[in-house]
Amino acid sequence: MRIARLLARFLLGGIFFAHGTQKLFGWFGGGGPEATGQMMERLGMHPGKRNAIAAGSAETFGGLGIALGACTPAAAAALIATMITAIRTVHIDKGFFSTEGGYEFNLALIAALLILVDAGPGSPSLDSARGRDDSGPALALAALAAGALGSTLAIAAGHRATPAPDPTPGPEPSATPASN
Repeated sequence: MRIARLLARFLLGGIFFAHGTQKLFGWFGGGGPEATGQMMERLGMHPGKRNAIAAGSAETFGGLGIALGACTPAAAAALIATMITAIRTVHIDKGFFSTEGGYEFNLALIAALLILVDAGPGSPSLDSARGRDDSGPALALAALAAGALGSTLAIAAGHRATPAPDPTPGPEPSATPASN
C-alpha cells in the first residue's frame, strides 16, 4: 500500500466531492442548483440549472470515484471536463494566478488527476479489488482528451441553447419631446 497515493486520492476526491455538493445541494456554503444555475446562465451556459446539476454531478460522483479508486480514468475525465470548462468560462480572462481569479489551481487539479490516472489508484481501491489496473500514460492522455471534448461539447450545447432575443418590439418612443 502506498499511503501517499491513498491520501492524495482522498484529498483530491474530497475537494471535488465538496465542490460538487455545493452545486447539487447547497452544502458547505454553496448555492445549490438554483443559485449555481443563475451563475451558469451569466456565463452563457444555458439552461443554467441543467448545467449546474451536470457539473455538480460530475464533481460529486467523480470525486467519489477518485477517493474510492473506482473507475479512475473515467472519474478523472469527468473532473477534467469540469476544470477545463471552468478555465474557459470563468478563469482564462483573469490570468494565470489564482490570487487574481486565474486558472492556476484548476491546472494543478488537472495535473493531479492525470498523475493518478498514469500511476493508477493503487491499493486499497475498488479498481484494485476488482483486479483492474487501468493506468498508464495512454490512459492519462485519453482522460485529458475526453475531458477537453466533454468541455467543448458542454460549452457548445450551452451556447446553442441560448434563448433567442424577444422578437416583439417594445413600446414606440414618443414622437413629442417631454415638456419641462
